[in-house]
Amino acid sequence: MAHPALDAVAGQYLEHVRVEKRLSARTLALYTLDLERLSTLAQTVQTPLLQLQPVQIRRFVAQMHGQGRSGRGIALILSGWRGFFHWAAQQGLVPHNPVQGVRAPKQAKPLPKALGVDDAVQLAGFRNDDADPWTEARDAAMTELLYSSGLRVGELVGLNLQPGDAAHSGWIDWEAAEAHVLGKGGKRRTVPVGKHALAALQRWLRRRAEPFEPDWAEPALFVGARGGRMSAQTAWARLRQRGQQAGLAQPVHPHVLRHSFASHMLQSSGDLRAVQELLGHANIATTQVYTRLDFQHLAQAYEQAHPRAKRKE
Repeated sequence: MAHPALDAVAGQYLEHVRVEKRLSARTLALYTLDLERLSTLAQTVQTPLLQLQPVQIRRFVAQMHGQGRSGRGIALILSGWRGFFHWAAQQGLVPHNPVQGVRAPKQAKPLPKALGVDDAVQLAGFRNDDADPWTEARDAAMTELLYSSGLRVGELVGLNLQPGDAAHSGWIDWEAAEAHVLGKGGKRRTVPVGKHALAALQRWLRRRAEPFEPDWAEPALFVGARGGRMSAQTAWARLRQRGQQAGLAQPVHPHVLRHSFASHMLQSSGDLRAVQELLGHANIATTQVYTRLDFQHLAQAYEQAHPRAKRKE
């Protein structure tokens, strides 16, 4: 379908932005498409382009949304229209900008990508007997802890062996089976650590210093092959590879395990406030996205709620 010819005023605006903003050919083409779309819509309501009113612009937005255009796509179109009418107002061609104050519909937040319980347990329990024992112990402990406690990747790599005042000042309280972490905005919180995760961490601690010199004194709990604190990028790469080795179809990274922790806890307990506290969300609305997942049954305590916290019978 051919685009309608633009009127002279729209053509003047496009020439203005081409010269003044030095737009690329592709960007100019997008500006043109936006104005052609607006001209077509103006024709459908039998209104000259420069006489469009806010109520009509809002109607156009509703039409585009109803046709399935995304909120982000509509926002980009509105930006183009807003720029045109702003220029037209500067030229004295319109008394006001009819697009000013018109907003695109909010984009629905996608559901967090969480593993199913069976897949999460399969990943957490996976052991690679062909891998280097040191690397395998570290990666197994990291995986168990992420799923056990819902840590962010920055909180994971920020853990130390001992409490301290340094910037990386999270640590594991072994007797209490708790992780003390430093989260976003410098906020501290304490989360439970399941028995499987504690056992995996103990196996890692027994091997942690093996490759290094006797005077090696890195405070980080999780370290790389060179002996320094593990980076977030390395944690992502190791989890992605581990998910593939465990035979999972869904790509795995640290935040997938955080989402899995949250959704599985909510499926079991239904306690949104408790999960908010465990995740360290400042706003309950951030946690509420998990309520869109399918709740299955109820429990009251962490020991009953988390699949990897249960004792083997």
